[in-house]
Amino acid sequence: MITIQQSENLLNAAVLGEFTLADFKQFEEETLYKLKSTGSVNLLFDLRDMVSYTVDVAWEEIKFFSRDHQHDFSKIAVVTNDQWQSWATWLSRAFVDADIRAFADYTEAAAWVAE
Repeated sequence: MITIQQSENLLNAAVLGEFTLADFKQFEEETLYKLKSTGSVNLLFDLRDMVSYTVDVAWEEIKFFSRDHQHDFSKIAVVTNDQWQSWATWLSRAFVDADIRAFADYTEAAAWVAE
C-alpha cells in the first residue's frame, strides 16, 4: 500500500507492507500530474514500513526514472533502515541527475528535501 501527499513542489510518499505494481502506477500518475503543474519536483520516499516489493515494481521504477524523468527531480530523500534499500538509493544515482540521499531519520530527510 502507498500513501501520497502533495505540497507545493514536494511529493511525500510512504509505502506500507508490500509495494505492488498497482501502488507504483498510483505513484507514477500522481508524479506525472505534479510534474505538469510545477515542472520540477522533490520527492520524500518513506520506506521504513515497506516489507517487500514485487520484481515488476523494481523494473517499472528503473524504466520510469531512466526513460522519461531522469531530469524532473531536484532532490530525492529515501527514508529507510534497510542497508539494501540504502544501497539501491545510491545505485539510483546512475538513472537520474537529482540529488539523492538515504536517511535513517524521517525528520532529517524532510528537512533536507524542503531546503
